[in-house]
Amino acid sequence: MTTTWWSRLSKQQKKHQDDHAFESQPGEKYQGIHKLSNDDADLTPGELTFEEDTAGGMGRHLGVMSCTLLIVGNVIGTGIFSTPSSILSSVGSVGASLMLWVLGFLLSFCGLFIWLEFGTMFPRSGGEKVYLEAVYRKPKYLATIVFSANAILLGFTASNCIVFASNILVAAGRPASRWNERGIALGVIFFVTLLHGLIPKTGVLIMNLLSMFKIVILVFVVITGWVVLSGKTRVADPYYNFRNAFAGSSTSSNDYATATFKVLYAYSGWSNVNYVMNDVRNPVRTLKIAGPLGLGICTVLYLLANVAYFSAATKTEIDESGVTVAALFFGNVFGSVAKRALSVFIALSAIGNVITATFSASRVNQELAKEGIPFPFGNKFWASNWPTGKSPLPGLIIHLIPSVIVIIGPPPNIAYPFILDIQEYPKQIINFFIVIALFYLRWRKPDAVRPFKVWWPLAVFFLAAASFLLIAPFLKPSNGVGDTPPLPYYLYCLVGIAVMFVGVLYWAAWRIMLPKVFGYELVPRKERLDDGTFVTVFSSKKMQ
Repeated sequence: MTTTWWSRLSKQQKKHQDDHAFESQPGEKYQGIHKLSNDDADLTPGELTFEEDTAGGMGRHLGVMSCTLLIVGNVIGTGIFSTPSSILSSVGSVGASLMLWVLGFLLSFCGLFIWLEFGTMFPRSGGEKVYLEAVYRKPKYLATIVFSANAILLGFTASNCIVFASNILVAAGRPASRWNERGIALGVIFFVTLLHGLIPKTGVLIMNLLSMFKIVILVFVVITGWVVLSGKTRVADPYYNFRNAFAGSSTSSNDYATATFKVLYAYSGWSNVNYVMNDVRNPVRTLKIAGPLGLGICTVLYLLANVAYFSAATKTEIDESGVTVAALFFGNVFGSVAKRALSVFIALSAIGNVITATFSASRVNQELAKEGIPFPFGNKFWASNWPTGKSPLPGLIIHLIPSVIVIIGPPPNIAYPFILDIQEYPKQIINFFIVIALFYLRWRKPDAVRPFKVWWPLAVFFLAAASFLLIAPFLKPSNGVGDTPPLPYYLYCLVGIAVMFVGVLYWAAWRIMLPKVFGYELVPRKERLDDGTFVTVFSSKKMQ
């Protein structure tokens, strides 16, 4: 069997390939799967071999279209409807705001190309977990557990559940109280958990349909924006914001860093396929097509949607209205009745994001459990595809628990912007180490098979941006308080760092402190579960 990229590999590279089709389910052959040979065994991430890691579940059932829509569905959430207002408020001008959306597009594509190189080198589920394990091998399991702390504690989708609930109440003409909003949000996360856990094929179908719906809605916004710019609507001066676009721009690094986090949040999801590679048909080829295609669709729609928004409302209107720029856009163009329709659009977009994000997060959680990370009650249950044998309901439950806590706990009006910031900061720490890992592998393993190779200046640009985004949030913002008062402007950075430090402490307790105190050592072994999943299990061996 051959593929286009396979046939072009040099003889030196071919020695690293398998010459036969890999069969993960009886009667089903999947092409384009790269496997490292024995002489590259030191690159194999984790304890499980490629065949063991990809065994079990539904097999490879996601094609190019589903993977493209998986990216679109996760990228296009509520950010494009809500964050343009707060970004404009942070940076002070329409021109600076649009430039940040362009910067977000550039950074996202640089990141995508880096993740493409890693994803085609290591076509396994887990994303950053796999890439960190392949490079940061000592101290053993430290990188895995630090990543686990971030993925589990900050991997919730509570914010979009709350957005769905609030917008459904607006559409229904019902006032939002403390508990009816949270009750609906809880219903959403439980529904999505059971959907993916019990009827996974239906979950993928709904996920794809909602992703296509999002594309249709943004295309409608873009076309409407063109009509506004033509001067054929009730908007008196559609070019007002673009005449002196950079007037009033902020000069604070903190303002731009915080606004960039929100832009990157709106773009986040371009790496979604990397998390579910075990479910992808012909994963190398599919990733190379679906990644640029999915992010490209979102980028074009995002940039044109922002132009449409700013053509229908002035900066002063946006600052004084107290509503999102999307709401102003629909209200100014179509009248007040259209705002209720917008609430429905945002609600459906939010639940679509919850469905796609939950789908990928559960696969990451399953990979963590398969690696032997110590979970309560043992990791075999959490690594399994119980109860259907096809979908990781236990991994979905791991995702469910922190989401429920965040929905019930803090007040939404303060929690929502804080959550946006706190989820993005640790990602930049991980991104920083991923790019360092890329250069390290280029140096130590120059002959390793790379079906896709990112142009190194793009990786340098991405590294420089990640470094800036790690430092700038600690600089005092121009307004002195940031965008999450009464909380200190730097608190989200400290909380993000603290979450990763929790992972360090957890690793130290598991690998060093407890074995030393009780006099045992951890011995790994592999087990095959009833559903075909392989898992690493640790036994305690008394030291002599």
